[in-house]
Amino acid sequence: MSTAKDHTILGPNDGPAAEVINPQGGAAICLVCEHASAFIPPALADLGVAPEHRLSHAAWDIGGLDLATALSAELDAPLVASRVSRLVYDCNRPPSAPGAIPERSEVVDIPGNVGLSDVARDARVSGVYDPFKDLLRTTLDRFTTPPLLVTIHSFTPIWFGQPREVELGLLHDSDDRLARAMLANRPDGLDARLNAPYSVTDGVTHTLREHAIPRGLQNVMIEVRNDLISDASGVARFADILSAMLTKALATQEAL
Repeated sequence: MSTAKDHTILGPNDGPAAEVINPQGGAAICLVCEHASAFIPPALADLGVAPEHRLSHAAWDIGGLDLATALSAELDAPLVASRVSRLVYDCNRPPSAPGAIPERSEVVDIPGNVGLSDVARDARVSGVYDPFKDLLRTTLDRFTTPPLLVTIHSFTPIWFGQPREVELGLLHDSDDRLARAMLANRPDGLDARLNAPYSVTDGVTHTLREHAIPRGLQNVMIEVRNDLISDASGVARFADILSAMLTKALATQEAL
């Protein structure tokens, strides 16, 4: 009989499933990057994914970690980041969601995720999702002032052959306060939209629902089109934009 030990995800040389960057950050903001890494542990033999897709948007949010790290430095905020590809386990999905361990992402097949046993799926949850969830929870517990919870993502400009014109998406679940306040403080000339290119109906707000809503924390899921953060200048530009939007949004709400 197959056991969890037969499905070890991370080996002794692979490092932890998640990390905190700038753990001593003093801002009352907790940044999160669930899709920060394209790393597939060697034990999973690349999940059978074709080489040309292993660093594609299917595997991670391109530019997401660079942007989140720059924003962490600019705001002086701690950042909780996954260190494992979302093709292994998508930390922005609950274990019950089919997309938590996807068999296909857009046009990319993931053979290593097809026909997994319950034991193999449980090993992905306990090896990747649980450590990420626990690290985010303990990071939030350390704040002495209730923080904003801000998740950082990127999205591909072309999805199933269709171009996406939106440049910045501000997504929310049941609490729309921060998303709407940020949208009201967007810079001129930036195509920023509420709940685009995804929304709560796409099942993408799990982190907000799991960690922010129960604590009553204001929250937002940020999506940046990845061609706009493909180099250092693009990352710096959006770090400045998002820092200003968050700061102005918070100041506006505090004045109410």
